[in-house]
Amino acid sequence: MIHSHILYHVVPQIFTFTAVQHQLIMKLNPFLLLITVSALVFISCHNTDTSNKQPNNTVDKMEQRVNELAPVKLTTDLTRLTDSEKKMIPLLIDAAHIMDTLFAYQAYGNLDSLLNATTNPNTKKFIEINYGPWDRLRNDSPFVEGIGPKPSGANFYPTDMSKVEFEEANLKDKTGLYNFIRRDEAGKLYTFPFHEKFKQPLERAAAKLREAAAMAEDPGLKNYLTLRADALLHDEYQKSDFAWLDMKNNGLDIVIGPIETYEDQLFGYKASYEGYVLIKDKDWSSRLAKYAAFLPELQDSLPVTSEYKTEKPGSDGDLNAYDVIYYAGSANAGGKTIAINLPNDEEVQLKKGTRRLQLKNAMQAKFDKIMVPIANVLITPDQRQNVKFDAFFANTMFHEVAHGLGIKNTINGKGTVRKALKEYASALEEGKADILGLFMVEQLLAKGEMKGELKDYYTTFIAGIFRSVRFGAGDAHGIANMIRFNYFQEHHAFTRQSDGTYKVNYENMKSAIDSLSNLILTLQGNGDYEAVAKLVADKGKIGDQLQKDLDRLGEVNIPVDVIFEQGVQVLGLQ
Repeated sequence: MIHSHILYHVVPQIFTFTAVQHQLIMKLNPFLLLITVSALVFISCHNTDTSNKQPNNTVDKMEQRVNELAPVKLTTDLTRLTDSEKKMIPLLIDAAHIMDTLFAYQAYGNLDSLLNATTNPNTKKFIEINYGPWDRLRNDSPFVEGIGPKPSGANFYPTDMSKVEFEEANLKDKTGLYNFIRRDEAGKLYTFPFHEKFKQPLERAAAKLREAAAMAEDPGLKNYLTLRADALLHDEYQKSDFAWLDMKNNGLDIVIGPIETYEDQLFGYKASYEGYVLIKDKDWSSRLAKYAAFLPELQDSLPVTSEYKTEKPGSDGDLNAYDVIYYAGSANAGGKTIAINLPNDEEVQLKKGTRRLQLKNAMQAKFDKIMVPIANVLITPDQRQNVKFDAFFANTMFHEVAHGLGIKNTINGKGTVRKALKEYASALEEGKADILGLFMVEQLLAKGEMKGELKDYYTTFIAGIFRSVRFGAGDAHGIANMIRFNYFQEHHAFTRQSDGTYKVNYENMKSAIDSLSNLILTLQGNGDYEAVAKLVADKGKIGDQLQKDLDRLGEVNIPVDVIFEQGVQVLGLQ
């Protein structure tokens, strides 16, 4: 689960003050900014020409952007829950909802000031969807006039701070996950812990978790909620991570706290707040449980030399299927996650493994509303029958399982892969999980541990690239998708037909999967920052022909992604 190396598609602007200047103006004279922003015309597409901009059209164009996202109600069968579990759900949702405000600050700053200065309801809604004025599904391009490119470090670092200044600064825990980098009055950098910045909202979230813990009937869930509440207040999460992996029989679950580092595209060090409230599908989960046990064997069979697979993946973690009933914070920003692999703590992973959560209802919605329509446009007609939900589910699931394969620490003393590869670590890790997930499917099919045709998994995988790459190449997942797409194209794993559809070359897929797996695992093990930077520069971008094909999907109104109608009212819990 798990960015500047980004090519921004920035629109020509009449007003070019930066996000920092915008915040300074707000601090000094909010009324001035209100007048200025209210008078500005909101842009629509990343290729908008200012000479042709029509103020009367911008409202419609912002509405069009909102309408590119298909609404999905997050519901589930609550009859499988006990009365106590039903009473816990509103408390867990309340705790998760607090993460929205914390993440908005991490991503942008004072979002309320921007919302209050925005008069158009569609623009306001789009700001809320994106947790800021940058379109996350268009390479973070700004859609509010007068807002410049998104800072690579979001709001985690001073925007006037250079990489060299940071690297030379003698700061305690400067690469830590759970602090901001700020300047004092003399201009000197210092660290500011999350739990101090957000003390009051985190106390409210912790209180909700403790109240839910008091109702929990499952001892494992009760222990986890209690420890997670403590962790929020001190930024010490390892004990609660272990407790989360230890609970096995819970019907409810919540993932909450600062977790993923995608938002920090400057270094990839700082974690963002997010929340998921989940209900376990115990029947589906029991069918998936056996696959985690294959990790050590699959690690040994990876297509790379022995020094890059000496680590033994923990196999105590498990696979589970869930219906997700609430997304918040980073989880709810941009392309919506349909599977999770946690914890990210390398020490926990090596000792206990991870838990892989398949978000079945969200996955089904994306398959029905997006994947099938995409296949009907871009996959050659005689292969469309090979695009199947079971293959989509398995490819997604084994992506998360594959995070446990490979290597977490470099082989040459450069420390963890995450720290050695800095802002590129997340993109390469997501690329590794994608390709090794498909490698796992091949291996398990050959062993007779899975059913189905390999053609279904390959074809669904290629169709899935078209779905994911529409999010742009502006984050770790988008970069990983483009590297894989361009690599596969160069190795003839698929070909573009004269009718504009794509045909999977099944014979070439196996060799392309093996060679790309070898490349990524080697780069990770070597901690080769320069080589990964070159790979991203060469292959982590959308070509002109692919962009034209993706544009065709918009022309026939295929949604880019989904947005959720969620909460206690949607669930019928008043």
